Amino acid sequence: MRVLSRGGHTSLRRRLVIGILLPVIALIAFNTVSLYRQALQAADTAYDRTLLASAKSIGELLEVSGSGADARLRATVLYSALEPFEADNRSRLFYRVSGFQGEMVSGFDDFPAWRGQLPTQGPYAALVDFYDDSYRGLPVRVAVLLQPVAGAGGQGIATIQVAETLELRQTLARKILVETLWRQALLVIVIVVVVVLVVQRATRPVRRLSAQLLARGEDDLAPVEAPDAPREWLPLVEATNQVVAKLRHLLEHQKRFVRDASHQLKTPLAVLKTQVQSALHGDVEPMLALREINTTVERATQLANQMLALAKVEQLRQQLEPAPIQDWAQVTRAVALDLSALIAESQLDFDIATVHAPIRSYEWALRELTRNLLHNAVQHSPEQGRLNIALVADANYAALTISDSGPGLSDAQRDKLFLPFAAGEKRQGSGLGLAICHEIVLSLGGSISLDNLVRGGRVTGLAATVRLPLADDRGQ
Repeated sequence: MRVLSRGGHTSLRRRLVIGILLPVIALIAFNTVSLYRQALQAADTAYDRTLLASAKSIGELLEVSGSGADARLRATVLYSALEPFEADNRSRLFYRVSGFQGEMVSGFDDFPAWRGQLPTQGPYAALVDFYDDSYRGLPVRVAVLLQPVAGAGGQGIATIQVAETLELRQTLARKILVETLWRQALLVIVIVVVVVLVVQRATRPVRRLSAQLLARGEDDLAPVEAPDAPREWLPLVEATNQVVAKLRHLLEHQKRFVRDASHQLKTPLAVLKTQVQSALHGDVEPMLALREINTTVERATQLANQMLALAKVEQLRQQLEPAPIQDWAQVTRAVALDLSALIAESQLDFDIATVHAPIRSYEWALRELTRNLLHNAVQHSPEQGRLNIALVADANYAALTISDSGPGLSDAQRDKLFLPFAAGEKRQGSGLGLAICHEIVLSLGGSISLDNLVRGGRVTGLAATVRLPLADDRGQ
C-alpha cells in the first residue's frame, strides 16, 4: 500500500504557531503602544508635581515694592534655588516670572510668555496649568502657576512658568517599555515552545500510523488500527479504513474476474482449437466444421460479453455521480423488439403491457437487465408456449414481471442461480445472465425474485420479478 508524498503541504505545527502568534503579537503590539503612552502619562504626573513644587518655591520668594498704581512685583530668585528640584544632570530647568501687567520680572528673557487659559477643573488645589512646548530647540514640559502676591503697598497675581526638558521622562518611559517588552518576548517564546511540544505530542500517533502504513506491503489492505489516536483523528482513521475496504473489494473483484475469465474461456478455446485441427486434418466435412466453429465462437463471444458486462456492473456500483433518468417502459419495449425474431421462432404466445416508469439508471444497465431476463424466459419456454411481460408502478416502485411457461425451478436451483457460472438443468448458457441481473438490481437499490407459477398443484411456469425505486422525473 503506497502513501502519497506530503510535499507542498503546510505543517500543522506551523499553522498552529502562526495562527496563535499572529493575534498574540498584534495584541502585544497594541498593548505596548498603550503601555508606552500610559508610562509617559505616569511620568508626566510624577514629574509635574516636581514642577509645581518648584513654581511654588519661586512664588515664596516674590514680594511687592511700591504702593498704589506704582506697586511692582519684585523677585530675588537665584537659579541655584531650583537645583533641589532637578532630578539629575540629564534634565534642565528654565523659569520665567511675569509681573502684574505681564512684564518680565525674573528668569530667562527669551522664554515665551504664557498665553493660555487655566483648566476648568485641574488635579491640584492651585491655579496651575501644564502644557508641552519647545525652548531653544528642546522639547519641554511647562508648569504655569498664577501666584497671588500681597505686600504693604499693594497686591496682584504673578505668573510663574517653570519648564523642564523631557530626557528623564522619556528615559523612564523607555525603561518601563523595555522591561515590558522583555516579559512579552518571554511570553511569546513560552507560547511557541508549548505549541511545538503539544503538537509534537498530539501528532505522535499520526506519525506512528504513517510509519506503519509505509512499512506495509503493497498487497496488505488490512484495516488501520490506531488505538492511541485522539478522538479528533478518529474520523480520518475511519475514512482511511473505508477507502482501504473499497480498494480491497475492487482488488478481490479484479482477481475473481481474472480467475473466472481464465477458467471459463479455457474450455471454449480448447474446443475451438480441437475443431480447427479436425477441419485441417479433414476429419470433418468443411461445412459441418464451419458450423461447429461458428457455434463455439458465438458461445465464447457471449461469455466474453457477459463477463465484461459483469465487470461493468461493478463500475456502476462504484459510480458517485447520479445516473440519468430512463423510462423503463421504452427500454423494455425496445428489448422485446430486439428479441422478436427469437420469440417468433419459438411461436410463443407473447403479450406485453407497460406503464411509464422513470428509473434513475444508465440505459445499458436497464437494457442488460431486461434482455437477460427476457432471453432466459424465451429459452426455457416450450414452442407455442406463453410469454408475458408486465410493467406496473405505484407511488414509489416499478415492478417488471416476465412470466414463461417453462418447467420452473427447484428451491436448490433458485438459490444458486444468482451465483456466477451457475445454470439450470438445461445447460444452454454460461450461467452469468442471472448473476448480472442480480448485480444490476442491487446497484440500483431494488430486488429480484424467481417464483414458480403453480396451477392445480402443478408448476406451469416461472415468473421473474424485479422491483426498482422510481425516480422523480418532474425536472426532466
